[in-house]
Amino acid sequence: MSDSTKAQSGASRRHALKLLSAAPMLPLGGVAFLTACGGGGGGNGFLPIVPPAPAPAPAAQFKSAEFTGMAAPTLADPAAMATTTVGSTLKISFDNGSSTEYRLAYQPFFLTGDLVPDGKGGKVLAGGYYDIKNQPILDKSVPVNTRQFYSDSPDGTSLLTVPNAKVDGVKGKPVFAVVQFEYTTRDLAGNSTYGTLPSPIAVLTLDQDQTTGKLSLVKYHNVDMSSAHGLWITCGASLSPWGTHLSSEEYEPDAVTASTNGQFKAYSKNVFGDETTANPYHYGHLPEITVNADGTGSVKKHYCLGRISHELIQVMPDMRTAIMGDDYTNGGFFMFVADKEKDLSAGTLYVAKYDAGYSIDPAAAATKMSWIKLGHATSAEIEALANTLKASDIMDVVYTDPSDASYTKMFCDGAANWVRLKPGMEKAAAFLETHRYANLKGASMAFTKMEGTTVNIKDKVAYSALQNIQDSMVSGGKGWTAATNIALPKKLSAGGVMAHNLAGGQKDGDGAAIASEWVPTQTRALIVGEDIASDTLGNTSNPDIIGNPDNLKFSEKMRTLFIGEDSSSHVNNFLWAYNVDTKKLSRIMSIPAGGESTGLHAVDEINGWTYIMSNFQHPGDWGGIHSKVQATLDPYVRANYKERYAAAVGYLTADPIQLKLSK
Repeated sequence: MSDSTKAQSGASRRHALKLLSAAPMLPLGGVAFLTACGGGGGGNGFLPIVPPAPAPAPAAQFKSAEFTGMAAPTLADPAAMATTTVGSTLKISFDNGSSTEYRLAYQPFFLTGDLVPDGKGGKVLAGGYYDIKNQPILDKSVPVNTRQFYSDSPDGTSLLTVPNAKVDGVKGKPVFAVVQFEYTTRDLAGNSTYGTLPSPIAVLTLDQDQTTGKLSLVKYHNVDMSSAHGLWITCGASLSPWGTHLSSEEYEPDAVTASTNGQFKAYSKNVFGDETTANPYHYGHLPEITVNADGTGSVKKHYCLGRISHELIQVMPDMRTAIMGDDYTNGGFFMFVADKEKDLSAGTLYVAKYDAGYSIDPAAAATKMSWIKLGHATSAEIEALANTLKASDIMDVVYTDPSDASYTKMFCDGAANWVRLKPGMEKAAAFLETHRYANLKGASMAFTKMEGTTVNIKDKVAYSALQNIQDSMVSGGKGWTAATNIALPKKLSAGGVMAHNLAGGQKDGDGAAIASEWVPTQTRALIVGEDIASDTLGNTSNPDIIGNPDNLKFSEKMRTLFIGEDSSSHVNNFLWAYNVDTKKLSRIMSIPAGGESTGLHAVDEINGWTYIMSNFQHPGDWGGIHSKVQATLDPYVRANYKERYAAAVGYLTADPIQLKLSK
């Protein structure tokens, strides 16, 4: 790396840290707080909130933030299990010994299926689906009740500002949230619709109250996805350092079998009007959403970051290096280094190869890794290949042993494949058949559901969530091979969070320098779950620690890693806060039973306010784990969330707790 590039990297890192001396100010929820003698406000012992000064004295400097967790809800209060429940607090401490404590609460912008303002004097359906011609997609499964499909699964969310933004109806300052909707679980007849509808993404214009930090929805804009061929199963997301929303396309359709895949054919019919138009090579990539000053947005799909099960990308402060989750069995740990800052349209794709000794014991030493270069490409050239090539043009793939040494055996999504690359198709394979090509190159393709990724800039550590640690990660498990060097002695269904040390001066497997100061070099376990026998509620992992982590976001200011669960082992999924200095883990919110914690985004500062964004998905999506609670909770969930067809998009608020001086 040149001296000038190092200087730019250092400057970007300093810029990312410059606001961290100020105390976090979460938006006020406007609820009441305890006062001295009761009375007032209707005689119930509460008074309307008066916004406090954010710090006890101008001279006091922010020192630390500490979350105090809540208990998990139980059937003693079934209503609490069937909605978003928050009983946690946040304590802000200052260097003069003083502190302020806040009670947390959840504030939704809307439930999907609500009619919300379109900014033009009309209404639009929140989470609604549209085809390639931007026409509503209708659910006709119950002919007497035809309606537009809308999602019950909001996911990745980014909160951001745009220079010179101006949107009618904003009285304070305009702030924008980009929200993507992963899928919808079922149609009105109860049939599964997973992966059969094109994922919408919306730009929300929010009015930020400058006194309280409260965000109010003013405008909902559905982004036109026709130039991106529609989007496929958008899951986690992140905010780029240059202020764009980096989306994802998860579980990329297998191009070898797509022509006979009923799910993909249904997707094609919903998007294009017939079952054969959709091209599998157009999906499994990275969409980037740019928000305009008027609250509209546009999409650009990048084809050069590998066609993998994109869960969530994290771009480093150099604005070039990105690490990527790969939500897949036999997945890999991928990295992309862009040619230019703030531009993901060209660069080099790498995949990790681990040394032996990979461990999920937090007390174990970190395991070293090296990086295999898969190729360099521009998005334009890979899109051109995607437009013209079929899977059979790139490689031969069979599913039984051909007894031919020119084929290489590998496991993809837990299943045996025998693969032979066609001559001259290395680039096409690297970027369109990335999982299979990474196997051919000898990568450690063993991970099971590597989900969210995020970065701790100050410590130069990145984090990745493993929702499950099983199958291809376990010696002798489904899809396992010794050559990956990942050989755990037993599975951990509850999963865990891994930490990666970042450094510069690295070389790839061919000895060429990697042009980044933010390359993962070692991996260790940070925090893991614990499998248990089914408890009285049905939990199969310890409910007092993380289970099946998915969304991850790190707050530099609060030194806190936020962890959202997508759990098949917790009856209620939770949102957690883990302080990386004190090692304190705190449960800060419970998600409606059967739902998943999604849309996590920690924003250290927007116009002086700190935000923790959080959504949830598919409440009441009952599985075997819910057999002990379903009968009790199902009526509550149906009443709260439109018969289980709706879910919420929102954020956490905070109100100061004043001491109760008398009973």
